[in-house]
Amino acid sequence: MMTFADYLAERLKYLGVKYVFGLPGGPSIPYIEAYRRASIEFILVSGEASAGIMASVSARLTGIPGVCHATFGPGATNLSTGVGAALLDRTPVIALTDEIGDKMASRTVQMNINHQKLFAPLTKATFRLDLQGAPDMIEKAFEICLSEYPGPIHLGLPADIASGNVGASAGRHKAKAPGAFPGNRPAVLSLIAGSRKPLVAIGLTSARLMPQRDLLDWLERKEVPVVVTPMAKGILPEDHPCYAGVLFHSLSGQLKELTGKSDLVIGLGYDPVEYNYESWLPDVPLIHLNTVETDLPGTGTTVQYTGSPAEWLALMDGLTPANDWRGRQLVEPVRQGMASAFARFTGRFGPVSALTILQEELPSDVIVTADVGSHLHLLGQLWKTNGRKNLLMTNGWSGMGFGIPAALAAKLVRPAAPVVCITGDGGFLMTAGEIMTARRYRLPVIFIVFSDGELNLIRLKKARQKLSPYGTGLYSGELFGSGTFLGIPVLDAGSGEQLKSAVRTALSGGGPVIINAKIDPDDYDALISGIS
Repeated sequence: MMTFADYLAERLKYLGVKYVFGLPGGPSIPYIEAYRRASIEFILVSGEASAGIMASVSARLTGIPGVCHATFGPGATNLSTGVGAALLDRTPVIALTDEIGDKMASRTVQMNINHQKLFAPLTKATFRLDLQGAPDMIEKAFEICLSEYPGPIHLGLPADIASGNVGASAGRHKAKAPGAFPGNRPAVLSLIAGSRKPLVAIGLTSARLMPQRDLLDWLERKEVPVVVTPMAKGILPEDHPCYAGVLFHSLSGQLKELTGKSDLVIGLGYDPVEYNYESWLPDVPLIHLNTVETDLPGTGTTVQYTGSPAEWLALMDGLTPANDWRGRQLVEPVRQGMASAFARFTGRFGPVSALTILQEELPSDVIVTADVGSHLHLLGQLWKTNGRKNLLMTNGWSGMGFGIPAALAAKLVRPAAPVVCITGDGGFLMTAGEIMTARRYRLPVIFIVFSDGELNLIRLKKARQKLSPYGTGLYSGELFGSGTFLGIPVLDAGSGEQLKSAVRTALSGGGPVIINAKIDPDDYDALISGIS
């Protein structure tokens, strides 16, 4: 026999969990102590939303469910923002919240809301635990969390069960294989056999599951042009003969030179949570290959098939592109067009110049986390991953405030890798308190803030509707009024040379550093199109 708090910690330990991210309340204390006894480190954050984001990113990088813990009421509602990121970015997260005990759960009580109703639309499943059913509920929750699509589950912990006794636990839990929905295999094969100008669109599921070597081998044989969604960035080197660019991000309109001439689109692990097909799909048949059945456009010829990445590649083995529809001869003009467009904006200290300098100055194995905003649209297209999955963003959830907690989680689970966060000043202000988390745990992350004093992406959207920038200004004067912020050094950079110097100084230090890059935002007006 063991206490429930120790039982839960033991089950998390069996899953391989090393960290629990959270902000405790009184009822959390027995669990924090149980985590400590199980050698699971409790990472104290400044805001519960960050705890959910950090759990999501740790899961993305390790494959082990991330865990976050908050108290009831406002702790739970704050946590829900990070849990939503796990749901739509497809990462396995176990969200724990304290709840009012059974005796008072239905009464009017301070901080009391129904957590199951709160988390039901944000998770794959939510459970309010009790001592008798807890072992079965926890195992069922773990199974749901890890099955396709992976995502968050919520476990409510009534305040009166932590010290109760439960029986010894079973062995390590293993996730089940995805359920089968084979779809119309003959129709898939028929479309593949008839195509001479196929285009492959690689998405989030491939980024999670596709062995890169298998994909490279297949492309070497087939030489089919490829576009990727933002979160699949890094599945191919940007100089690969078949790689054309990123859908949805800056200058992606130039991809129409390629997509508009195809006679078949194959969504390879494509998840519409990032970018709906109908937002860019030409009037040609669509084959959607994924691990789960997906809601798809109701017009045109659309066929889907679910299975493993190995099955997807085997199905596509019958592709025989025309000789004039192969590899570099198609994608190189598109890539050169994008490169030329970006090059026109390197004469001033704007986001293109800043990103170009960062690419040159940062080490090749750097992990970059990107917040949401105008800078992300440029970064997603312009940044070179060189085939490393080292650019972390949120595109399913697309919540501002992602960049800083994501960088902290990356540094915790990949301590040997250099980690850099690139954020706008709006995203920085949302989670600025987590700079103290970096200081508390001595995490040498470089936080690069593109400071332009506004919510630029919203201003652009308003301008395209011929509206004033009302409601988009963030501050007047300087973002940082001194050389430190919460005890962390702030290095100002108002030019390319200053940015180079600041990056070199930051890389040579042993702790967290903020670089305040005071950019000219005019690049965005010309380089971001198609937003609404």
